[in-house]
Amino acid sequence: MALLHQAELRPTKLELLAEWAPTQSWFVGEADAKLTNIAAFRLDDPHGEVGVETILIRAGDGPTMQVPWTYRGAPLVGAEAFLIGTMDHSVLGKRWVYDGAGDPVYVQTVADAALNGGHQAELVVETADGRVDRAPNALVSGSGSGSGSGSGSVRVELPSAHKIVVSQIDAETDVTAGPLHLRVHRVIADDKVGNAEPGSGSAGPTATLTGTWTDSPNTRELIQVTLDA
Repeated sequence: MALLHQAELRPTKLELLAEWAPTQSWFVGEADAKLTNIAAFRLDDPHGEVGVETILIRAGDGPTMQVPWTYRGAPLVGAEAFLIGTMDHSVLGKRWVYDGAGDPVYVQTVADAALNGGHQAELVVETADGRVDRAPNALVSGSGSGSGSGSGSVRVELPSAHKIVVSQIDAETDVTAGPLHLRVHRVIADDKVGNAEPGSGSAGPTATLTGTWTDSPNTRELIQVTLDA
């Protein structure tokens, strides 16, 4: 469950993204094009300390782009290169916002969701009148079902920020964290249909995280995950 607050953010999410996203090599669109927040989904941090969210954006009339990021109440040591910026949250105070590719909690949660057939977190908003459920505008699911052999779930260990290696190849962000390998599709092409089947072998279990959202009823592949044996 992701607990949200009725709060004011300074800068707003889109304002922060408008400064950072155009500086990234995977960004498609004019640097000054208006950004649109198409949809978003959250994953659960097992310890409930880090906000893990993926925002789908578009610059002008460009393609859909995927921005996974995390919100923290303090700086993440070893992840300075992945800091997107900071924002003031009227309820929680100052938040440090990181590119998810370099945050161990994002790597762990998205890999766990993909490999074990997980889904987006339930959204609950804290209001003056109590907690209220919020309907998601993006639905995601993992293709995996555990080890692939029917013997139970895959255990995904929390990596160290110092041991995460990130490389960029065109619109794909490759993340290696020990035995975990993630390929994050930054640009979601119209033909990238999420129909991959879970698999296993000498490389260990593999899976994808796919999703649908308001203006994309067809399932799209967002992330590929492999866990070395």
